[in-house]
Amino acid sequence: METLEIRRTAAGRAPGTKGHAITGVVASGNLEVLLERVLSDTQCEVTVKTSVEGFGDVWRAVIDDFVERHSPGGLRISINDGGARPDTVSLRLAQGVRLMEVDG
Repeated sequence: METLEIRRTAAGRAPGTKGHAITGVVASGNLEVLLERVLSDTQCEVTVKTSVEGFGDVWRAVIDDFVERHSPGGLRISINDGGARPDTVSLRLAQGVRLMEVDG
């Protein structure tokens, strides 16, 4: 099990007012993503717990692309990975940010 801590500065605050969201299911062999609106407007922290070691550079590249595309400022993101591919990680992160925009 490997744990990665990634901190980035986003261009701005993630849209919406929802306090938290979750997407994905780690038990499916995929991953789950928990997003919490708890940081300052431009800060983004991502914690990745993965069963697949040695892919830190790939994780950082995926997170960098996500921060650039979605500006998730204010969010602490926890990822529990069961071996998901990078495109699936990107999809789940984008879904999570979208869920943060929607109340209810």
